[in-house]
Amino acid sequence: MGKIIAIANQKGGVGKTTTAINLSAAIAILDKKVLLVDADPQANATSGLGIDEEEVEISLYDCLINPDLVHKAVLPSIVPNLDILPSSIDLVGAEIELVSRKKREYALKKVLKRIKDDYDYIMIDCLPSLGLITINALTASHSVIIPIQCEVYSLTGLSKLKDTIMGVKNQFNTSLTIEGILLTMFDKRLRMANMVASEIHDMVSDHVFETIIQRNSKVGESPSVGKPVIMYDATSTGAVNFLHLASEFLKYNNDPSEVSY
Repeated sequence: MGKIIAIANQKGGVGKTTTAINLSAAIAILDKKVLLVDADPQANATSGLGIDEEEVEISLYDCLINPDLVHKAVLPSIVPNLDILPSSIDLVGAEIELVSRKKREYALKKVLKRIKDDYDYIMIDCLPSLGLITINALTASHSVIIPIQCEVYSLTGLSKLKDTIMGVKNQFNTSLTIEGILLTMFDKRLRMANMVASEIHDMVSDHVFETIIQRNSKVGESPSVGKPVIMYDATSTGAVNFLHLASEFLKYNNDPSEVSY
């Protein structure tokens, strides 16, 4: 049975989708079967893996309406062992359509139940909001990874997100845990970035990943060509960072990879 991990932060611009794409790709490169679920109507995770949103015939939206469509919706990516459940702009209407449904918070869980045994890990790229789709993602997940940018306002909203996670845990998903907090967009040349990184380690009681994702131009360029950074420039700092993160993630889950890099 695949472990389901939501990658969530209601604050935009923290590297959430970048983390979802590149961590999923790195875990897949390390010989694990991975599904990336694009739960954001902007469909950036979909396009970031080289899939044209306009050519998606069945998206996550359709699966939320009819979960039996999920096997037809899943698409292979350019990365071996990595599939994607694509998104589309139609997902904007899903919250409106779900709101009147009984047990609306469990819609995504019903979808993933049909395919979770096909994968080692399922990653969900969440919306930068705490709406019904994000609550669905948290309800369906075993744990949450929270990316935080290394800047002065990085902790803004973290307490609210943790309150939401605790609310979902209490009401819909008693097994939900925080997988870890991931520091992103780190620039070691900036005193503020170093100070914030140190402060987060001191202040946050949750698990903080040892791997820090450094600010790297190749990470920023890779979505424009529809590739994760490891397929765009495997020798770049960004690719190495995400491979280290994937290795740390697998070790933390007692599932170390035998593939060396």
